[in-house]
Amino acid sequence: MLRFISKSMDKKIYEEKKSSMHPMMLMVYVVLLCTALSYIIPAGQYDREYSEETGVSLLIPDSFHYVERTHTNVLDVLMSLTKGMQQASYIIFFLMIVGGMFSIMNGTGALNIALANGLKRMKGREILMIPLLMIFFGCGAAFCGNFEEFLVFVPIILACCMTVGYDSLTAVGIIFFAATAGYGGAVTNAFTEGVAQEIAGLPKYSGAGLRSILFIILLAASILYVMINARIVKENHKFSGSYSYDKEFNRGKMINMENIPPLKKRHILAILTFLAGLVFTVIGIIKWDFYIDELAGIFLAVGILCGVIGGLKTKDICDCFIKGCKDMILPCIMIGLANASMVILNEANVLDTILYSMAGLLRKVPDTLMPIGMFVFHEIFNIFVPSGSAQANITMPLMVVLADNAHITRQTAVLAYQLGDAFTNIMSPTGGEILAALAICRVPFVKWVRYLLPLFIIWWLIAFVVLLVASGMGYGPM
Repeated sequence: MLRFISKSMDKKIYEEKKSSMHPMMLMVYVVLLCTALSYIIPAGQYDREYSEETGVSLLIPDSFHYVERTHTNVLDVLMSLTKGMQQASYIIFFLMIVGGMFSIMNGTGALNIALANGLKRMKGREILMIPLLMIFFGCGAAFCGNFEEFLVFVPIILACCMTVGYDSLTAVGIIFFAATAGYGGAVTNAFTEGVAQEIAGLPKYSGAGLRSILFIILLAASILYVMINARIVKENHKFSGSYSYDKEFNRGKMINMENIPPLKKRHILAILTFLAGLVFTVIGIIKWDFYIDELAGIFLAVGILCGVIGGLKTKDICDCFIKGCKDMILPCIMIGLANASMVILNEANVLDTILYSMAGLLRKVPDTLMPIGMFVFHEIFNIFVPSGSAQANITMPLMVVLADNAHITRQTAVLAYQLGDAFTNIMSPTGGEILAALAICRVPFVKWVRYLLPLFIIWWLIAFVVLLVASGMGYGPM
């Protein structure tokens, strides 16, 4: 009987493994879907004018007009990946530098040893690692705009979760639920909040008080959700959506708790240097308007300093850096594919048509519900344009006009955009980063959506309440 059950389980694991789709293929299907849409949706365009303040061309709200359809051929589809990666090159190379920095940190052993020793000291209280780690990741997203960069932590957090009896979904949730809460309640996120406020004519990072409260609420809800699910999974692994995949692929990734090296002085100094770099980054974003180039430079310097302090030789630092860049290839390709979808829709002149149609529906929303309408609008549009800064450049000129007409503050409109840019990042198949994280853990996207859905609904309810409060109080620059 036991042998029969074992064989049935093995067969189920094999079938699930066989039927699971590689995340790159899912993105390829999205690109093909966008190609099909380019033949179905009428072509149209907004006129645009160059903005000296933002350095990009912004659309003119009332200038939409239909144009002759531009057909997408096979070569256009093939070239879309190259063009998508070129458009996202600043993010891609930034990710490679950050991946290299974290790889150097891993090369020193500081992070791994610190985590292993922390787990040993937490024996019997392992549940505490969830809030501690999620606060770290949440703050990185809320203050520094980190998201894709956290992919380098997936193997480490996965190993920790496997060691203490949780599952791979918990590992991904710890990182990306926290990061999503940070993006939703962004306090000083240069990539979303900073860009949107500049377009709306608001002081940069103004209104931080309400956003800080929002961040705490979103992060607290996310932490409780992960902790409750982690406790259930630890008591009975068969309640885990990733049970069969973890049994097949991830059980061997557990940390050996019997032979943990001691945390040496050089490890402590390397970690302190890393934390000091993060603090300096936050100060730079707030005080000196640091953006991607400055952040990349800081992370590169932090990586090199940590390598030297951690006792690595020059050759080892270079090797670790190259390995870190290699580790980021999959997410970089996923980001390129996500941008490829936008390239196809743009070149076929249908992205503006989608924007125009959605904005037309939004204009019919009552003024009192306009903030919620803006939020839902951005949640949907985020599927087509997953880049936060690109979405702000496309949609915020329209949102400013709608906000003024509905007599709600522009700060409220920015808040609706910020929330709308956050949640579908980890729900939509165009979210290249989450697909890359799931690929590392060997968990299908469908299992992730089932795990995420209840929290997704909770996030939406929180967003509705906060947006109505913001509108009612006349949420301004502050």
